[in-house]
Order: sequence, then C-alpha cells, then structure tokens
Amino acid sequence: MSAPVAVYTDVGELDPGPGVAHLESHGFVVRVLDSDDPDHIADKANDATVLLIGYTPVGEALLSRLPLLKLICTQSAGVDTVDLDAAARRGVCVANVPDAASEEVASHALAMGCGLLRGLPFLDRAVRSGTWDGSTERLRRLSASTLGVVGMGRIGRRLAAMAQPLFATVLGHDPLLPVDRWPPGMSPCNLDDLMARSDVVSLHAPLTPSNRGIIGAPQLGLMRAGSMLVNVARGELIDHTALMDALDAGRLGGAALDVFPEEPPTDLRLLQHPRLWLSPHAAYLSDASARDYVMTQAENATSWLTTGTVVHSVVVGE
Repeated sequence: MSAPVAVYTDVGELDPGPGVAHLESHGFVVRVLDSDDPDHIADKANDATVLLIGYTPVGEALLSRLPLLKLICTQSAGVDTVDLDAAARRGVCVANVPDAASEEVASHALAMGCGLLRGLPFLDRAVRSGTWDGSTERLRRLSASTLGVVGMGRIGRRLAAMAQPLFATVLGHDPLLPVDRWPPGMSPCNLDDLMARSDVVSLHAPLTPSNRGIIGAPQLGLMRAGSMLVNVARGELIDHTALMDALDAGRLGGAALDVFPEEPPTDLRLLQHPRLWLSPHAAYLSDASARDYVMTQAENATSWLTTGTVVHSVVVGE
C-alpha cells in the first residue's frame, strides 16, 4: 500500500521544516506548495490524504477536486477559512491549533491597548514631526480606566487575567461562555453595556456568520468620546467604513489593528489614517509559538494516522 500524502498549502511566515520532519518520521510523503491558489493545490494535491493549511480558503469547489482527502489541519485556532459543512458532508475531518499563541496574542492586545491609552503611537509621530508637547494627547491612567474584552475564550480570558492588576475594571462579553468559566472577579456583560462603559475595547471573538461586522456604527456610537478599539482577532468583526467614520468624527480617539478584511490591506484611507496603529497580523508570533503552531498542526495529522483521531478536533469525518 502506498504511503499517505500530506500537502502544505500556504505556510506564510512559519518554517514548516519541523512539521515536515515529524510527518515524514510517521510515514507521510510530504509536499510543500507554499501557495493558496486553488488550481495549483488541486493539481499538486489531488492524491493528498491530509491538507495542512495556513490561510488558504477550502470550500466545496476545492474539496470536490481532492478525492482522497480525509483531514484538513489548520495552522490557527480559527477555522473560518474552511467550509465546515462541506467538509462534514464529504467525511473530511478538520483539526485546529487552539492554544499555541494565547499568551502572545493576549500580550499583543494588552500592549496595544495600553499604548493607545498612553498615546504612544501618536506622541511618537508628533516628536518625529517636530512637536515636543505631550499635552497634545489625552493620556489616561490605567488604574482609573476600564478595559472591555469581547470574546472570553482562551485568549480573552488570558488578557483579562493579565489586565486585572492594571485596570480599574475589566468587563467581558461572551454569550457562549458558561458562568462557572468566567475569570474570578468578572461577570457577563452585554455588548452594548461593555461598549458604553469601556475606555478601550479589545476584540477576541472567532469569526462566524452571526458576528461578522459585530462592531458597526451602532456599537461605535455607544463608545465614550475618545475611547479606543483594539482588534487582534479577525478583521471582518469590524465594519471598517464605520470605524473610519468614527475616527474622523472624533468619537474614537484611536484604534490598533493587527487583522484586516483584506490582508495585506490596500485601503489608503485605512493605511494613512493618523489615528490608526497597525501591525501585520503578527500578534501570534514568537519563536516559541511559531514552532508550536507547526508542530501541533503536524501532530494532529500523525495522531489521526496512528490512532484514527486528532488531538484538536473541530469536525469529525467518517
């Protein structure tokens, strides 16, 4: 019987080498395409049993061209690039990497939120342009400020725990989190109340059909004048037209974005806005997390091969 084939699609900033070695040591034939082009994937992975993806969209059309596929391993906690219903119909398992970078993403969000409240990106620009005057920004005391966390999964809870010693109040919103899993000292808060009470709001929800654009003009309109917004989750959680309008109107004092609806972003209004602080979808990165992402993704595949089950299952195929 021929060896099973595992194919990497796009690998982005991560080195798949340790994952390739792990897969090969368990009997896989491995190919690295470094591409998200569906035609290229369909041609070069038509004999694949396992597909290991970064941000490649995998829908019904691509699945129909991969007749031997049994498992899709994402390289993130999010699985929004995979049509889960189509995978389930075809008996294809889907596995994710839920906890490789919880500390990194929470730290990135905390750094962005604190930096915004202290005016760091804006003061930096002012000094470089010749303005030596810290009073041009409204600088907040963290211990007198409120942080709102939207989405209380692993990362949101990690952020809340890190932020509680620093902030006067940490609010959380997550309609799916059971009451007994809320961090000590916190209780559920509805979204409108959180938006209205927070000095800085940080988004940590997964992208689903029901919460796409969850932060739009009505929610931004509830925020205190001069408050801040951080997004290290998924770009599509925010209506970016409404965000730009809120920044232009002074409703928001600033925003920090690590994720965008289109990556890399090309919208000049967004790229050039003086009240935006941007990073290139890098919140998850560190030397440790980069290896953990690659290895956990590969371990999902080898677990499936040797035991019939994956370590972190999202969809159980036939």
